[in-house]
Amino acid sequence: MFKTLKKFFDFCSPADRKRFYVSIALSFIQAVFEALKIPAIACMVQALLNDSVTKKTCLTCLCIMLVSIIGSGISKSKATMLQTEGGYNTCAEKRMKLAEHLRYLPMGYYNENSLGRIMSVTTNTMQNLENVATRVVMLVCSGMLTTAVITLMMLIYDLRVGLILCAGLVVFFAVNAGMMRVSASMAKQKLEKDTALVAKVIEYIQGISEVKAFRLSGRQSKELNIAIEENEHANSAMELKLIPFMTLQSFWLKAVGTVILSASVLMHLSGSMDLLTCLIMIVSSYLIYAQLDTAGKYSALLRTVDVSVTQAQEILATPQMDISGEDIRPSHFDITAENIDFAYDERKIIDGVSLKIPERTSTAIVGPSGGGKTTLTSLLSRFWDVDKGAVKLDGRNVKEYSMDALMRNFSFVFQRVYLFGDTVANNIRFGQPDAPMEKVIEAAKKACCHDFIMQLPDGYDTVIGEGGASLSGGEKQRISIARAIMKDSPVIVLDEATANVDPENEAELMEAIEALTHEKTVIMIAHRLKTVRTADNIIVIDGGRIAQQGTHDELMAQGGIYKNFVESRQEAASWRL
Repeated sequence: MFKTLKKFFDFCSPADRKRFYVSIALSFIQAVFEALKIPAIACMVQALLNDSVTKKTCLTCLCIMLVSIIGSGISKSKATMLQTEGGYNTCAEKRMKLAEHLRYLPMGYYNENSLGRIMSVTTNTMQNLENVATRVVMLVCSGMLTTAVITLMMLIYDLRVGLILCAGLVVFFAVNAGMMRVSASMAKQKLEKDTALVAKVIEYIQGISEVKAFRLSGRQSKELNIAIEENEHANSAMELKLIPFMTLQSFWLKAVGTVILSASVLMHLSGSMDLLTCLIMIVSSYLIYAQLDTAGKYSALLRTVDVSVTQAQEILATPQMDISGEDIRPSHFDITAENIDFAYDERKIIDGVSLKIPERTSTAIVGPSGGGKTTLTSLLSRFWDVDKGAVKLDGRNVKEYSMDALMRNFSFVFQRVYLFGDTVANNIRFGQPDAPMEKVIEAAKKACCHDFIMQLPDGYDTVIGEGGASLSGGEKQRISIARAIMKDSPVIVLDEATANVDPENEAELMEAIEALTHEKTVIMIAHRLKTVRTADNIIVIDGGRIAQQGTHDELMAQGGIYKNFVESRQEAASWRL
């Protein structure tokens, strides 16, 4: 229990950790104020027994009781506020820290880890900490401290009864430890099923068009239902295994209270305990039960807090790419690769590639599917770090640049465009959030998307669905190009940007790309002959190596992979219905 509390406190930022420590101190003060009820009751009972109740006695008891109630209320309110602030601030800061950490992880991390797991940790896991941790920490700490104070007072009033209570608490904590062990074994499974459910829901929603097109709705729905049922079973199983321990804890506390009550009465009847002490012991036994019973029940959730913290720490402990370079502003934008290697686990994808891309030239990368084209462009723009060799921008290793300084020089237009659930204008100015509307419109016009934007219900203020679901593929692509134009980086990477565009949009899209790439260093993965043949240099990648390199005419004269590629495209284009 205490190990888990320490783990959670270590997870918090120093400022929030201080809030929790102060709140625990206030909980102790609250426990002292709560314990003041006992002297107040003792004072009144003694006066009643001595038949000496006076106005002064009543006022004294009333003052002690008011101090107890008011002091307890103020300290509890302040402690609760601090713990709530600490919990929410911690989760907000950790969410931002996770987002910032994920930003600088190598792209390979996202291949090895499902989107569902990452989303589950950043949403469900952090929400567990937000909602559960604060309440659990507050109730467990408050219950333990109040119990400790009242136990101490009982030991002072009567050592014998105090020792009976201590023996009862030993058994109680033994039962609680057993519950914690069961909770530990189940909490991880519960969170794994939560993660699996999130992953399956995301998969189902993202693939809904394929599910309908291939009539897989029954099978996919069945898989989703299985994930839901497994999640339900994991949560139910955890609750069912914990209920016996909670029941036993509650029963045992009532039994201890009964033993204290009986022992106190017997001691009084035997003449070894005065009536006042007997009555105080009876009242104290009920105060102990109320506080500790609540703390014991909620302590089971500490294991969920423990596992949640562990999951967040696993992501934060994942090694980032080295981003601690300098804020370098290159004067030239030529890119070179010197004998670079890269592998996914044991499978080598790029093998000894060397190339040079002069600034303000266009380089097309072509080759068979799976040959390493996308991986090569990712290495050139440092989405991954090479295993061997070096990638250089303006003659300096890209690792010498800070990540932000390096990315300032690159703009990307991908085949699969992602637009955010925001206004069209904000999607365009994504790289420059403070850019004036005039610049947004200018970029949109260059990207040939101003006209269709003006036809939207609210023009540039139209909120588009997450992922750009309310726009066509060509419209999304042009907004993506407008975003890149807005950034105005000297190096442009096009990853099959025109692959899925219909003929009606192709002319406008090519015009937009021409506006984007004018006087830039361009690296493109392309399959369309119109795009490839006009490139200043064409690199043919096959099996992770450079198989051919040159201009269109030079490669056609050589024969080989490129010529076969061109001829197959020409043959396909000649087919007519």
